Amino acid sequence: MAEHVRIGKTDLYVNPIGLGTNAVGGHNLFHNLDEETGRELVRAGLINGINLLDTAFMYGPKRSEEIIGEVVKENGNRSEIVIATKAAHKFVGSEVVIDNSPAFLKQSVEESLKRLQTDYIDLFYIHFPDQDTPKDEAVGALKQLKDEGKIRAIGVSNFSIEQLKEANKDGYVDVFQGEYNLLSRGAEKELFPNVAANSISFIPYFPLASGLLTGKYNKNTDLSEKMRKRQQFREGVFEENLKKIEKVRKIAGEKGTEVAHVVLAWYLPVKPLTSSFQEQNGQNKSCKI
Repeated sequence: MAEHVRIGKTDLYVNPIGLGTNAVGGHNLFHNLDEETGRELVRAGLINGINLLDTAFMYGPKRSEEIIGEVVKENGNRSEIVIATKAAHKFVGSEVVIDNSPAFLKQSVEESLKRLQTDYIDLFYIHFPDQDTPKDEAVGALKQLKDEGKIRAIGVSNFSIEQLKEANKDGYVDVFQGEYNLLSRGAEKELFPNVAANSISFIPYFPLASGLLTGKYNKNTDLSEKMRKRQQFREGVFEENLKKIEKVRKIAGEKGTEVAHVVLAWYLPVKPLTSSFQEQNGQNKSCKI
């Protein structure tokens, strides 16, 4: 079992590989999901030493949190499991808006606690930044919840470097979550130095680049129009990425292992990465390697 690593300045320690659960109950993200398969996936992760489960209100919506709550309760070892969830999306009629207001974040935490069937959330993220709320005020609301024992760590996700600096004005941010993988390393330039200097853990999403870094794609793969819209799958870019992955495939062959395993091993010593998320069905919220 991998040695656990510390999240930020907190007392949370996790396996360096976590489980992203956007495909566990994420019916709005994936078609034809089998919920029992999702439950079995979470159970298998816990049995094999993964203790960080990453979910969000928007996975389902709501359903992923509900299933995670069921499996964790069934497991019976709540204190040994680190649950991360996120909120920012609000339904206003048929529209979805992003809301970071203190009142909405506090309401979101209360609702997540019920769906997760727990008295506390280990790590709560602001999922996306809105345009209006001062980020230090949004994080300040989460600090109040932390002081009340309802959450144990504060995270922000998808924030720009400027928004992160504003959010961490009082030093309350424990985790930053953003895109980072072997093919997309822009975070190294500005984000890594900032989070390292402030003892903030960086937890990447898309660590396997929507399945690209698993090695399952080749030049003959018929990509959907939706996939082609993603930067790493665009015409020309996709072909160049395949050439890079072939180099990883060669290393994997020499080591007698899978391409994904080599990629995950590459992340482990990278600082300030704390945990990467295993992606589901080639996609991730969180996961999440």
